[in-house]
Amino acid sequence: MLKDKLIIIAILITIGIAIISLVKLGKSPIEINHIDKLEHAFAYFVLTLVWLLALKRTKISTYAIVFCCFFYGTIIEVLQVTITSYRFGEFLDVLANSVGVLIAFIIYSSFFKKNKAI
Repeated sequence: MLKDKLIIIAILITIGIAIISLVKLGKSPIEINHIDKLEHAFAYFVLTLVWLLALKRTKISTYAIVFCCFFYGTIIEVLQVTITSYRFGEFLDVLANSVGVLIAFIIYSSFFKKNKAI
């Protein structure tokens, strides 16, 4: 039953990342240096893994999905610079996004792609 809902979940995660990335958020009461990079990596890890699983039974290439997730992360950072005055796009954020995408791809390729039952 979850397999049927994965596309919807993937779309909601994609939209959620855009909203969180482009709206003005208040300051966190606890400030930890560079914790946002871990948040970026985790968000794009989840995004990529869910899209890979959602589109597993299609003819869409795994590499195309990974590229789209990487491209999406880059575009979001560019949009932060160009359409907002309160958010900052950073190269290190793009790098953190890419790390999350890469880790998801490695895990998917190592485990999920080989296991036909999932």
